[in-house]
Amino acid sequence: MIANSRHYPSDRKASLLMIYTGGTIGMKQDPSDLTLKPFNFEQILEEVPELHKFAYRIDSVSFDPIIDSSDIEPASWMDLASMIRENYDSYDGFIILHGTDTMSYSASALSFMIEGLTKPVIFTGSQLPIGVPRTDGKENLISSVEIAAAKDPSGHARVPEVCVCFDNMLMRGNRTSKINADNFRAFRSENLPPLAEAGIYIRYNDGLIRKPDDWNRQPVFHTALDTRVSILKLHPGITPQVVRDILCGKETRAVIIETFGSGNAPSRPWFISMIKEAAAMDKILLNVTQCLAGSVNMDIYANGKILKEAGVVCGYDCTTESALAKLFHLMGKYKENREVRELLEENLRGEISK
Repeated sequence: MIANSRHYPSDRKASLLMIYTGGTIGMKQDPSDLTLKPFNFEQILEEVPELHKFAYRIDSVSFDPIIDSSDIEPASWMDLASMIRENYDSYDGFIILHGTDTMSYSASALSFMIEGLTKPVIFTGSQLPIGVPRTDGKENLISSVEIAAAKDPSGHARVPEVCVCFDNMLMRGNRTSKINADNFRAFRSENLPPLAEAGIYIRYNDGLIRKPDDWNRQPVFHTALDTRVSILKLHPGITPQVVRDILCGKETRAVIIETFGSGNAPSRPWFISMIKEAAAMDKILLNVTQCLAGSVNMDIYANGKILKEAGVVCGYDCTTESALAKLFHLMGKYKENREVRELLEENLRGEISK
């Protein structure tokens, strides 16, 4: 069966593929030793019988072995992209069950690795295992399934984006960050409102949802990633040796500089000298703010202007997770750093407000 949401009537029951990578949502408590252990994820419909009420076709596949989200690597993103590519024509949407610790990194990566998406790819998970009475996993999963299956009146996918669905909020994946380790509202999208909110009804913010230019075109999957990126988090008292090791490392092609406020950094001569030295080495230097909300603007303060004049690229309101994924993607696609710098300032997948 070839599934293509753009050619089906809006009342057609959807077919969805659920991909379990690992994480808390797929754990159950072993009654013998009370430890959390992964269970056979093909039993998901037994654990969440509410899904039967949708009457959707829901298939599942698991990573083998499953991966703790702290161990997620770019190779895992390539596996996810390959699974979606191989099954793209057979399903109307994809749900990726993932550990929360690196979910924003993975969602950001997939958003850049899949160009021209026409179907939903929704990441979700939970803070408590799905077998625990107070689990948030059931609600997160049920909302993800309903949103992944949703179509507009013309039969197109309602949300053809890579998203994170958590605690009744559907957020653009490359705009999210995990902000809480022990609260059900684990993720926030500070610089972009939710794409949808699940209350009594699911309310879609259609004006924010990105749609493909051509619904009939197959997406392009980019699996070449260059991971030679370091992150320099500025802080009072940072030493010249630390800055030099990160900015001028031989194996580093790009550095994400997490600056203060709207993109400010120390104006001390030694720091500026090292920025210029790294720029002279053709390093790609990207400025993102440490603040959860707001944007980099290197034209406001003198300290920011110094960075701009030294060759640092503005990251606007891009999250660190998204900046990392964007660099991996662009560096994997282009050998010339000049091309990468130019595209870093472009809004490729809705990752920046520009």
